[in-house]
Amino acid sequence: MDPIKNYVNLETRRKFLGQMAMGFGTAAMASLAPKGLSAATSLNPAGQGLGNGMLGATHFAPKAKRGIYLFMSGAPSQLDMFDYKPRMTDLFDTDLPESIRNGQRLTTMTSGQSRFPIAPSIYDFQKHGKSGAWVSELLPNTASIVDDIAIIKSMWTEAINHDPAITYIQTGNQIPGRPSLGSWLSYGLGSLNDNLPTFVVLNSTWTGRKEAQALFTRLWGAGPLPSQHQGVALRSDGDPVLYLSNPHGVSGDIRRLMLDGVSEMNEDIFHEFGDPETHARISQYEMAFRMQSSVPELTDLSDEPEYIFDLYGPDSRVPGTFAYNCLMARRMAEKGVRFSQIFHRGWDQHGSLPKDLPNQCRDVDRACYGLITDLKQRGMYDDTLVVWGGEFGRTIYCQGELTQTNYGRDHHPRCYTMWMGGAGVKRGVVHGETDEFSYNITKDPVHIRDLNATILNQFGVDHQQLNFKHQGLDLKLTGVEEAHLVKGILA
Repeated sequence: MDPIKNYVNLETRRKFLGQMAMGFGTAAMASLAPKGLSAATSLNPAGQGLGNGMLGATHFAPKAKRGIYLFMSGAPSQLDMFDYKPRMTDLFDTDLPESIRNGQRLTTMTSGQSRFPIAPSIYDFQKHGKSGAWVSELLPNTASIVDDIAIIKSMWTEAINHDPAITYIQTGNQIPGRPSLGSWLSYGLGSLNDNLPTFVVLNSTWTGRKEAQALFTRLWGAGPLPSQHQGVALRSDGDPVLYLSNPHGVSGDIRRLMLDGVSEMNEDIFHEFGDPETHARISQYEMAFRMQSSVPELTDLSDEPEYIFDLYGPDSRVPGTFAYNCLMARRMAEKGVRFSQIFHRGWDQHGSLPKDLPNQCRDVDRACYGLITDLKQRGMYDDTLVVWGGEFGRTIYCQGELTQTNYGRDHHPRCYTMWMGGAGVKRGVVHGETDEFSYNITKDPVHIRDLNATILNQFGVDHQQLNFKHQGLDLKLTGVEEAHLVKGILA
């Protein structure tokens, strides 16, 4: 055969298949793979496929088989929800003592204020459950499950602005570019279901403050890890994953043929250049093909009985709401998605807190109750870890004008509240204490590194032994500083 003609035919075939792939295969994977990631920056251990974690086996027996992380982006006010400070009522509009603030770094939003007037919460608090946990009237349904969760009132972080703080708690570093928690779990433990992603992200609508901090895909990105470990964002409108459906006129058989051709070309490229990211790309194409049947089934709620919608509340019928996404997270956990994360924005109440915070709480309160109750009823709560919280807390002092009925709160990293439940977490526990101003921690501080180490621990992973070598560094979710398990909340 003429070698020139053979070369032309080969190149024509490759270009044709490549263009076909770009038409729909690559487009579908655009939402699964991070943009701008250089293949040369990833190192995939030999033999690691989509279904096999790098660890091979957990370091010790896991309590959690899967996890659901409910992230309240914008920093919910612990003072108006969980951290009851009754003495503040008598100190209304008095200045926060300097001995309490103690030179703390301030944001530019309040650093120019001439004074820092104390703004007590206007909401009623009551004790609930056998634990006697204080919960405000804004969260009546969450109050009913306090004996099923562990409330941590002594969380803290160094970051004082939203983007560094969210990046920090999600990836272990304030500087963007590191792998997210879900990506680490995917990398270390692998998949529970070959037909669904290991790590799925759901972004929710909200009814509080309309202006909200942007959420960047790097918050669920894989950083330098192989790209198949990035979180897959499911949409609530149209195709759950962009371009997952075949274009008009393209059958499943044709797409299968196209993927086989692309895989063959990628194998040639791998053998020529030895770039392990090529195998990651092949895995992603195959996952997209399998997801064409598994994702529509996953997102079809027609098989859910009426009592389930009643459990999560009426919003659970509305795609994109927090309640709908909580129900979706339960379905994903049931079908083998190892880790799902629901983001709910709008918690940044610098002003008009009494107007916006009740709406935010209504968005999530019934749904959180529904999720925990649903998992318990199905026998899944014992091996499903549920985490709720934001990136930092809010100040006791008011930002802007203070009246008896209106106030705002600035960012506060020194102390805030989160809660965890299921999968080996003690039930009915309140961990940590803060001072009477909810300004400083007085007992059992929990840094966000400790939180992430504890989450990994429940999955049977030693946070010091899950690492990835990149650019001369031994990367870990918890970084290089000490991280301690929050043993007070572990059964």
